[in-house]
Amino acid sequence: MIDDGTGLFTIGELARATGLTVRTIRYWSDEGVLTPVTRSAGGYRLYDAECAARLELIRTLRELGLGLDDVRKVLAGETTVAEVAAAHVVALDAQISSLRVTRAVLSTVARRGSTAEEMTLMNKLARLSAAERKRIMEEFVDELFHGLDQVDPAIEERMRTIAVDLPDDPTPEQVDAWVELAEMVQDPEFRAQMRKVMEFNAADQDRSAAPGRAMWFPMRLVKLGAEARERGIAPESPEAEAIVRGVLGEGGDPAVVLERMVSASNDRLARYRELLSTLKGGTAAGAHRPEFAWVVAALRARVAG
Repeated sequence: MIDDGTGLFTIGELARATGLTVRTIRYWSDEGVLTPVTRSAGGYRLYDAECAARLELIRTLRELGLGLDDVRKVLAGETTVAEVAAAHVVALDAQISSLRVTRAVLSTVARRGSTAEEMTLMNKLARLSAAERKRIMEEFVDELFHGLDQVDPAIEERMRTIAVDLPDDPTPEQVDAWVELAEMVQDPEFRAQMRKVMEFNAADQDRSAAPGRAMWFPMRLVKLGAEARERGIAPESPEAEAIVRGVLGEGGDPAVVLERMVSASNDRLARYRELLSTLKGGTAAGAHRPEFAWVVAALRARVAG
């Protein structure tokens, strides 16, 4: 406080009292958020105790991330601290989400040893909006079912309701999974593989059959494959033949079922199921890769025999 009985502060004294720099106080004054009450005979800005209190509020608001425009509105009474705080919570949530994605992308790049080009693509795909991710998957599914009226309704409904999105706090594995999935479903060769599976389903579909049978039958085979593996039954053994025959029945053709199972259980489709499982917080085991492999091997043994 200057020693003239006025109770006023120079910028330097105000800086020493608040711990702020002279440069910062001068900048805020120039921006109109801290107005001096008067000037000295030499033209220096002078501030009173109310200015000092106002300065503490400005500092607090700035430390909380508010821009000078918002600070100015609060000080002018055009908005409340609560309203500005609520808006900044929303903005911070978006920023935190973006930072989490950035962290996950960088972790994946470090783990993969990615090139600059791979990192750019990974970052681009990871930052797609939820709407853009949905569009990619919808276009993929639309192509799979285009012109196929006989597909099991339960299969089509399940494919169309797949929700593929990154969690709010994605792990590097989930970012990796989404990037790989986005690349996969836009690959013409993979789309052709999936289309073949849907065409088999449409060709086999009996209009009188209950919806969902097309999902039930492969999963029944997978369940049997899991049980057989647990019991140590070899796919080419007589015991395996009895298991397969029990599912197919006397009239079932192992060659036909084998063709369908091979189309639906190749490595890329298994990887597709693994990626979906990872994005939903599951594990690669959800793809049932070894169970499908046992069933395919057992069917091949029957066809070969």
